[in-house]
Amino acid sequence: MPELTPYQLAEQKIQQALQSGATELDLRSMKLTELPESIGQLKQLRKLDLGHDYRKDEKDKNQLTTLPDSLGQLTQLTELNLSHNQLTTLPDSLALAQLTQLTKLNLSNNQLTTLPPSLGQLTQLTELNLINNQLTQLPKSIGNLINLTTLYVHSNQLTSLPEQIKKLNNLKSFFSVVQH
Repeated sequence: MPELTPYQLAEQKIQQALQSGATELDLRSMKLTELPESIGQLKQLRKLDLGHDYRKDEKDKNQLTTLPDSLGQLTQLTELNLSHNQLTTLPDSLALAQLTQLTKLNLSNNQLTTLPPSLGQLTQLTELNLINNQLTQLPKSIGNLINLTTLYVHSNQLTSLPEQIKKLNNLKSFFSVVQH
């Protein structure tokens, strides 16, 4: 029997999670280059981890460059880890704004150059990690994330921060390095 591809393994894990009613799904370090559309079937999911498992070899990291639109159907998600992939953008068509229950979003160690304005609709976010990307600016809508307590934006290409960041009165941990 031939070995399953990372995509097929992910499909298998998604189906198992669907059948068991799992609220958490770990798809870390599977060498995924594409996330199956079927992920959108997991309406009960609260936590989705697509990052890197540090107990595994670096070569096993996922290499996602895009995300399926169906990810926007996971409206119960509270935690989403997309760290250590190859994402360059988060298109507005992703329906990121539909993930209104998100409290933690980890986008660190990607290739993001911009963030969609719809990010500002994730008003339940308490933790946003954007470390080590290629961001040159943050969207003004970041000022809408009034529940943020933790914001990490260092190791990017930021030359300034939007004025709206002053609205984030609940920030307790903010680490930013702005290049001049």
